[in-house]
Amino acid sequence: MSHGPLAGLRIVEFDAIGPVPLACMILADLGCEVIRVARPAGAARVWDDIGGTVLHRNRTHVEVDLKREEDRAAVLDLIARADAVMEGFRPGVMERLGLGPDVCLEANPKLAFVRMTGWGQTGPLAPRAGHDINYIALTGALHAMGEADRPPVPPLNYLGDYGGGAMFAVVGLLSAVMSARATGRGQTVDVAMVEGTAVLSSMFHAMIASGLWNDQRGSNLIDGGAPFYRCYACADGGHVAVGALEPQFFALLLDGLGIARDRFSQHDRSIWPEMQAAFEAAFAGRSRNAWAEVFEGVDACVSPVLSFAEAADHPHNRDRGVFPTVNAVRQPAPAPRFSDGEGHIAAKSGALTVDEAIARWASGPPLQG
Repeated sequence: MSHGPLAGLRIVEFDAIGPVPLACMILADLGCEVIRVARPAGAARVWDDIGGTVLHRNRTHVEVDLKREEDRAAVLDLIARADAVMEGFRPGVMERLGLGPDVCLEANPKLAFVRMTGWGQTGPLAPRAGHDINYIALTGALHAMGEADRPPVPPLNYLGDYGGGAMFAVVGLLSAVMSARATGRGQTVDVAMVEGTAVLSSMFHAMIASGLWNDQRGSNLIDGGAPFYRCYACADGGHVAVGALEPQFFALLLDGLGIARDRFSQHDRSIWPEMQAAFEAAFAGRSRNAWAEVFEGVDACVSPVLSFAEAADHPHNRDRGVFPTVNAVRQPAPAPRFSDGEGHIAAKSGALTVDEAIARWASGPPLQG
């Protein structure tokens, strides 16, 4: 890879599910040269089938059996030429393979060794299994999502795996690489999805401390409790999303719905049930697309709720090229964008032998040298 602001940065990715492939995809999109260490062909490689076309884009891979001493030695040789490693095994697995951070940092003292888990490397739950829904359950975040009289609603795996996991892994990796450049010392980075999700909840802790948030789901300003910040069903079974928090946007919302501006006081919680009923009745009178036309060009913060398939064809997304088709697969474009060299999606990703990968990286030391 030679495109993007991170061009030249070398990363060894140990094949995993969840946040690791997304984090490494983002880094590869932005120019990092990522070599993914995968199990041999024929082994259980579920992510090759589920998301490999997109989540494994922009990088090559090597197939190795980490139970074989010669394969482990070859991978360690590759790590010695890298800027960073990212792995997503349970605590202790890399050590049992003979590729723990102590071994890798001895081979490459400037290495950023990023460890991604749900619970973290230490603590009572560290060795236990879990998924996104379990991690966010212990942070308070899951409890806050959904309707008041219904069970909490999982936010797909955006919050724990990707928001609290992958994005913090990217930040942690780049921070450790920058530190190594400045100090000459590598380090391990312990990324726990529980802790990343907790950080993402900072605003709500601030609101709790200020008396502006309570633990009753569906009763707060941006959890669906406020009639002017929630979704509504339309006549055709579609939905619109309403986010008219500010008074000027709320006034335009009322105008679009044909409701007199003096009928409702926005922040009088006692009339929220009446306001919601009025909004429900109004939105139920037209189709989703009809409402989209009503609010087109109006700062009422009303948007149609689109499916994944529909989102790619929205005029704004088309204009920005948000969902290009590459390798016959429609997929999200790299983000964010840079004025001096954006990320890109390679025509195809390939496979290398370990020896070929080592030879590719034999041309010079990692960038932080």
